[in-house]
Amino acid sequence: MRVRWAPLWLLAACAPVVQAAEPAGTFSIVAYDSLTNEVGVAVQSRVFGVGPRVAWVRGGVGAIATQAQSNESFGPTGLYLMDAGLSAEEALDWLLGHDEGRDSRQVGVVDARGGVATWTGRGCMDWAGDSSGTTFACQGNILAGRAVVAEMVRAFTAAAGEELAERLIAALEAGQAAGGDSRGQQSAAILIGRPHRDYPEYTFRYVDIRVEDHASPIAELRRLYEIYEAQGLLQAHMRFAEWMEASGDTAGAHAERDRVARTLTRVLARESADAGTLNSLAWFCATHDLHLEESLVAALRAVELQPEDANILDTLAEVYFRLGRVGEAIETEERALGLSPGDAYLQEQLQRFRSGSR
Repeated sequence: MRVRWAPLWLLAACAPVVQAAEPAGTFSIVAYDSLTNEVGVAVQSRVFGVGPRVAWVRGGVGAIATQAQSNESFGPTGLYLMDAGLSAEEALDWLLGHDEGRDSRQVGVVDARGGVATWTGRGCMDWAGDSSGTTFACQGNILAGRAVVAEMVRAFTAAAGEELAERLIAALEAGQAAGGDSRGQQSAAILIGRPHRDYPEYTFRYVDIRVEDHASPIAELRRLYEIYEAQGLLQAHMRFAEWMEASGDTAGAHAERDRVARTLTRVLARESADAGTLNSLAWFCATHDLHLEESLVAALRAVELQPEDANILDTLAEVYFRLGRVGEAIETEERALGLSPGDAYLQEQLQRFRSGSR
């Protein structure tokens, strides 16, 4: 069924009169990645649960951050406008033109062609301002000073070539290091959308991590992202690689597989990586026959951290088997079975290793 969108004149007629929210000191960044077609928002504020109030994305369409005395309807309405063909600048002009409270709003918009637009109303509380570059815009209010936004721009630009999520978090970290919200910290979020034919959920939640209430929300956002990176994001990269290969995009598929390798390198470099993260990483790579030597390092570290975990030992055995080290695979699986006698899955694994069957 074809979705039929309302015409713009009807949208204007139905535009709500929005009561201004309480001022919320916030700094955010919206950005587009031309290599992956991702759009995203990252934000921090001295309020509870800033993410759902500020960040709006749709892969293949655009991303919006609406803050200060925010008009939250700017999010869904702005995405509708860009989906209908308006640029980021045109969509922002339309939103502001239909909002009597525009002087108390702060908004950043990026479209899926890399166009950006940003607005800081004259009624936003000091320090308030914005700065944009190619494919991104940074904005903030009630900040320690203009250096907050300037440092966000510097950090995002310096991280060119990294995952969009990495660049967005780096911008938040730099903004906070420069003073951040003058009232302090409480919540942070990152939201990224990326279109995929077979996995439509990625369009709205390719990366969706929120820290609702924390003394150091950006540091916690980083910690949670690093867990997700070694699990859900690895799987997403492989899904995109397989999709691109099937579509004949060999260069794109190679880039996605390269991101898997870079993720593996980053995780192994972290002394803080826990057993669960290392185990998930090793299992994923082993079962996809990717980077087996590095997978072995991850699996051995996981076993060192939790030597009595049968599931982790099973992962190590799988890696050994994929490397052709069958004797060590059998020995390790026997250790796992000794910790969990009668486990049907472990018994099947042991039999598989003994028979040499993939």
